[in-house]
Amino acid sequence: QKIRAVYDSNPAKFKTLQNILEVEKEMHGSAWPKIGATLALMWLKRGLKFMLVLLQSISDGERDEEHPNLIRVNAMKAYEIALKKYHGWMLQKLFTGSVYALPYKSDLLKALEKGKEVKEEESIEKIHQFLSRATPILDAIYEMYTRMNAELSYKA
Repeated sequence: QKIRAVYDSNPAKFKTLQNILEVEKEMHGSAWPKIGATLALMWLKRGLKFMLVLLQSISDGERDEEHPNLIRVNAMKAYEIALKKYHGWMLQKLFTGSVYALPYKSDLLKALEKGKEVKEEESIEKIHQFLSRATPILDAIYEMYTRMNAELSYKA
């Protein structure tokens, strides 16, 4: 919402995500990047990274051999890579416990297919196609944050 609100306030001025970061940096001075759309986008990109790593892990066939329809292994890998370093002890423990409430892989794939029954191989191919398009975009956003020194490493 914050990102959209900033964009909607002046679409010409905030034409790109980089424009938003640049203008907010100038507007907020020393409080930047800890506020506004810059902060919201930082957490959004981390959440997207989690989802992309999760999907990549599933599409790579990584799984618990004893429970192949569970996605705990994939979710834990995604958490380790994308979010864990930004969470304090309590949130880390909460996440570890929450993986037991995740859907089965088959249910997740069905949800991604909007409820249609599709062969797993077809769903995995669609995930590959999505990842091939989405990953470079997210990588560019991460690079922009690094280049602009907008990344924060505090723990939530």
